[in-house]
Amino acid sequence: MTTSIRRIAAIAGAIALLAAPALAQTPGGRLVLYTSQPDTDAQQTVDAFRQKHPGVEVQWTRGGTTEVINRLRAEIQAGSPQADVLLIADAVAMQSLKRDNHLMRFPEAPVGGFPDGFVDADRTYFGTKLISNGIVFSTRATMKPQSWADLVKPEARNQLTMASPLYSGAAAIHMAAVLQSPLGIGWYEQAQRNGAIAVRGNGGVVTAVSGGEKLYGVLVDFWAIREKRKGVPIDFVYPSEGVSVITEPVAILRTARNPDAAKAFVSFLLSREGQELAVRQGYMPGHPDVAPPEGMPRPSQLKILPLDDAKALADDEAIKRRFADLFGG
Repeated sequence: MTTSIRRIAAIAGAIALLAAPALAQTPGGRLVLYTSQPDTDAQQTVDAFRQKHPGVEVQWTRGGTTEVINRLRAEIQAGSPQADVLLIADAVAMQSLKRDNHLMRFPEAPVGGFPDGFVDADRTYFGTKLISNGIVFSTRATMKPQSWADLVKPEARNQLTMASPLYSGAAAIHMAAVLQSPLGIGWYEQAQRNGAIAVRGNGGVVTAVSGGEKLYGVLVDFWAIREKRKGVPIDFVYPSEGVSVITEPVAILRTARNPDAAKAFVSFLLSREGQELAVRQGYMPGHPDVAPPEGMPRPSQLKILPLDDAKALADDEAIKRRFADLFGG
């Protein structure tokens, strides 16, 4: 072998060695996602991720946050958790899973620029967007509510509906925030005496108000604004006392069978591309450099009800029992 041929062979070998780690890190195989996103949004998210990582086959299961967590915990108890990655509407549930050592640390996650409160200090879960709970109301309603207090007035008697925290993570976070605010449990007691009813999830609230069955509802902002743009006769308001917020966190299970694909999925949601997808879906993005959808305020413009996550986690079972006592299971 001549010197020049040896040199070419050596260079080729070096290139192959350098390329090998990159190729090895290209995600592939099956990724199992458990999520509480609405069906359409979940499919859009999966499709956008697969455009970027076509070698990954995504199997996803959707349910209310509490339903998803209960399923996951049953699988963990049985010694056979199926999910690689979790995308739900409840940071308190993530805290619970982290406490019980079910989440994987991902210190390399691309979280630069995200505000405080979006990223778990130990990098086990990551907020992906900002969703607030406010008031949806029918345009035929005589009273145009501006505050949570308006919903327990006589004008709203038998006309209020809300998602149940026994099913919805957003509703669970909302109740925890209300109970930590001056509104307190008294607001829920007044609502119950005023004839308010609970439905399983936010979809039921939209159906009831848009269909004219109820005039008022407690609802996540994106769903109301999305329906209003379609011409549905509803409106939405951020109440004067403040709103509860969720960050729809994503996390990788410690038992993930495909951690490389799971890390790629988390990185996609946190990337500019993933944040812009959230905006197209009608969500307020988590990253401040990405503008929110038309008609939505920036996060800095929201008055937010403070929430102590640790207290919410400690009180979670008691909060849900109290809701069930008032509104049924």
